[in-house]
Amino acid sequence: MTDSSSTNLPPLVLKRHEDARIRSGHCWVFSNEVDVSRTPLSGIEPGAAVRVLDNRERFLGHALFNPHALICARVMSRAEEEPIGPGLLARRLRAALALRERYVGGRHYRLVYGESDDLPGLVVDRYGDVLVGQIATLAMELRRGEIEAALAATLGESRLVWKNDGNSRDLENLPRELLAVDGAVPSTLDVVESDLRFQVPLADGQKTGWFYDQWANRALLRSLLRARQVAGQGRGPRVLDVCSYAGGWAISALAAGATSALCVDSSATALDWAQRNARANGMELEVGKGDAFDVLAELGRAGERFDVLIVDPPAFVKRRKDLPQGAAAYRKLNQLALQLATDDALLVSCSCSWHLPAEALPELLQSAAQHAGRTLRLIASGGQSPDHPVHPAMPETRYLKAVFGHVSR
Repeated sequence: MTDSSSTNLPPLVLKRHEDARIRSGHCWVFSNEVDVSRTPLSGIEPGAAVRVLDNRERFLGHALFNPHALICARVMSRAEEEPIGPGLLARRLRAALALRERYVGGRHYRLVYGESDDLPGLVVDRYGDVLVGQIATLAMELRRGEIEAALAATLGESRLVWKNDGNSRDLENLPRELLAVDGAVPSTLDVVESDLRFQVPLADGQKTGWFYDQWANRALLRSLLRARQVAGQGRGPRVLDVCSYAGGWAISALAAGATSALCVDSSATALDWAQRNARANGMELEVGKGDAFDVLAELGRAGERFDVLIVDPPAFVKRRKDLPQGAAAYRKLNQLALQLATDDALLVSCSCSWHLPAEALPELLQSAAQHAGRTLRLIASGGQSPDHPVHPAMPETRYLKAVFGHVSR
């Protein structure tokens, strides 16, 4: 596909009063917002670039289109003279790289974060010379060759792997796949975070392999633990890392002076990588395999206590209707963790559920603390790292919540 004249692109006319959200900067057009009497969805080729117009046919933006998805169009450009094509993709990627070079540095970060980088349906994580991409939409899938060319032009000799295994591909009737553009798919990925080195599996790893969205929060944890040492807190703290994956939190705490750490996860593979990563950084940690709720309950019965408790579970609220049940799960898991807290402990509690409101997590933690017989004081909060920028008109791009709290008995 090539850059084309804006006037040659098919129009997508919105119903009356359905343009306000798009004008505010939001990128998504829903199928029930389109005036199908004037521009039938069936009349436009799936994956095509379209011109989004308001009810009076005034230009709103250039978007990528799929009539078979609830989000039938995703705006990529708001300049009428800037239609969607290889040139725009290349400019967007250069801008994304410049933002990471300015605010993150190094060669390990999320390079592209979908709508926040005006590249809806595309995620790319950078692992040094290896790029791991995920395409979520039909329209981006049809432009895969253009994306590959633009990435090569932007980053040179980087090796590109597509790990297209997200649930969003099911919604757009796309197959799940893992493939390398050139050569074989690497079995592992190398990560450098704050002078610590990690290795994670690619095929069996979560997401693209690493949770770059938490690196700033892990840096804050290290800062708080070092401040504790300066304050003369005696021995280094004992750390509990719940839903630890490959040990990012626990190893960060050990690097900041913790004397021991226990990683809890349901995946034996994840715990094996956590121990490997600890040893690669000259450290040791303990592991506990099993359901997090069950393991924490057993630790409580055994009388175990920890000075730092990190609770970073997967999303418990994947759909709005799951909110009551998911909120109860967050409260219960944190309650079980808080029951293991020593006096003057530090709690780090996270939620990656977009449907859980930001103000709900502190409320759940207060309830958990009361049930656990602890007093909780919030001392800091965090969100996504700078390589996961939030689009201010799209609350959907702000999903991660992290709360740091002082716990007393």
